Amino acid sequence: MGSPPAPPGTTRASPRPAGRARDDIPPVELVGLHKAFGAQQVLRGVSAPFGAGQTSVVLGPSGSGKSVILKHIAGLMRPDRGEVRFRGQRIDNLSESALGPVRRQIGYLFQQSALFDSMTVMENLEFPLIEHTDLSEDDRRQRAAEALATVDLENVEYKFPTHLSGGQQKRVALARAIILRPQVILYDEPTTGLDPIRAAGISDLIVRLRDELGVTGIVVTHDLACTRRIADRVLMLYDGRFIFDGTLAQAEAAHDPHVVHFMSGTPEPEEGLRLREKAVPALPPIAPETGPIH
Repeated sequence: MGSPPAPPGTTRASPRPAGRARDDIPPVELVGLHKAFGAQQVLRGVSAPFGAGQTSVVLGPSGSGKSVILKHIAGLMRPDRGEVRFRGQRIDNLSESALGPVRRQIGYLFQQSALFDSMTVMENLEFPLIEHTDLSEDDRRQRAAEALATVDLENVEYKFPTHLSGGQQKRVALARAIILRPQVILYDEPTTGLDPIRAAGISDLIVRLRDELGVTGIVVTHDLACTRRIADRVLMLYDGRFIFDGTLAQAEAAHDPHVVHFMSGTPEPEEGLRLREKAVPALPPIAPETGPIH
């Protein structure tokens, strides 16, 4: 029987590689994050620590800013106000060159995989190693083979991404995300576009990376089946703020109406009204043919 999830924001007691530091400083922490795009205020003071060795799942309606949070952590966006901290160091105000060493410790699985179509799988995996390490060609290929084995792929090294299934592309993208052996992996809708069997496979890989490599995972998703397989902790983003932070069991028993509607998969009253107002009108009846029958 498995152990219960750790409380929100705390370290989960999971296996971690020898030599990896273990302390009370969260790998990632958001402090009062604000972000607007023109007149649209997306983040309104988002704050949360993300504990080491945990998989935290950020849920929320489409357009609520979940992916924006990931882009701030990776340094792809800068906040209007607030701070992003990595292992206690503020990083949102670093220059691009100073961000380099931090980004090498953060893997990113993009929603659409973001593989280079003109490169083979091997070349896709070698790319970050060429950019960020001094490994020899033999060592790069060995590292790539290990990453592919971790995601249960073989005999795909010399194929192009367009020759792979959607599930295989996700696995290759995940292999690339872990090839620099990061402390943190950001997953942007990791199961989007996959059938339930392939989605379950990706979910199980996320769990394995946590348990076998001690990876801290931050996942944004709409997929409640995925959430139920992977989550140590659930956060709900609504109207630019986290309105819930707790375990999956607590989320499923929550009384907040926004959390209840999301977890049950039912539209909120105003959303249901909008959907009814946008209902497709009935099609006019088809006029009978009047021409001769041949």
